[in-house]
Amino acid sequence: MAREKTKDVAEMSVEQKLRNLYSLQTKLSEIDHIRTLRGELPLEVQDLEDEIEGLATRIEKLNKDIVSLQKQIAERKGNIEVNNTNIARFKEQTETVRNNREYDNLSKQIEYAELDNQLNEKKINEAKAEVEAKTHEVAQCNLLVQERRTDLDIKKSELDEIITETKAEEEKLREDAKNLECCIEPRLLSAFKRIRKNSRNGLGVVYVERDACGGCFNKIPPQRQLDIRMRKKIIVCEYCGRIMVDPELAGISPTAKVEDKPKRRRVTRKKGE
Repeated sequence: MAREKTKDVAEMSVEQKLRNLYSLQTKLSEIDHIRTLRGELPLEVQDLEDEIEGLATRIEKLNKDIVSLQKQIAERKGNIEVNNTNIARFKEQTETVRNNREYDNLSKQIEYAELDNQLNEKKINEAKAEVEAKTHEVAQCNLLVQERRTDLDIKKSELDEIITETKAEEEKLREDAKNLECCIEPRLLSAFKRIRKNSRNGLGVVYVERDACGGCFNKIPPQRQLDIRMRKKIIVCEYCGRIMVDPELAGISPTAKVEDKPKRRRVTRKKGE
C-alpha cells in the first residue's frame, strides 16, 4: 500500500503537486498565525520558571552558607571558653611559681590565649555580620520569588486561555497539514521544509505579485513568469530559492493593470496663424 501511494504521488501532474504544496503552505501559515497570537507568552513563562528556579537555588546556597557560618561562630565561642578556662588556670599557677622563667612562660601562655580570644571575637563579629547580610538577602529573594510566582500564574493563565481558544483550530490545521504531506512527493516535501525553515517569514511557496517574487519582491523576467503560468515544472526564485506559483493557482484574482494615460496630442500650427 505504501509503495502504491508513493507511486501515485510521484505520478501526479506538476500542477497538482504545486496545488498541494500551496495548500500545505496555507495551513502551516495559519498555524504560524496562531503561534503569533500567543506572542512571547511561552518564552515569558519559561523565563519566569527559570528565574524562580535560579532564585530557589540561590536561597538554598545562602541557607547552607548561614548554617556553615553559625557553625563557625559556635566553634569560635567554644575556643574562647577553652581559652578563658586556660587563662584562669594559668593565672592561678602564676601565684605558685618558683622562678622568673616559669612566670614568664605562664605570662606568654596567658598572652597567647588572650590574643586568640581577640582573633576569635573578631571572626565571630565578621561571621555575624555576614549571617545578617545573607539572612537579609534570603528574605529579599523570598519576596522576589513570591512576585515572580504571581507573575507566572498570570502569564500561565493568559497562555492557557489562548491555547484553549485555539487548540481545536490548531489540531484541525495540523491534521489537515499531515494529510497534505502524504500527498506530496517526499523529496519535494523535504525541499519545501528546508526552504521554509530558512525563510524568516516561514514561506516556502509564494505567488507572483506585480511581476515580482512574493517572498523577496525581486522582479521576475516575463519568460519566467510565462513558465510559472504554464505549470509544467517546479520553478524557484533565483534570488531567495522559494517555490513560485501563479496567482490564479493560489486563488488570487489578477490585479487590474493601470491603464496608460492617453498621450497628449501634439498641436501643429500652420504658418501665418
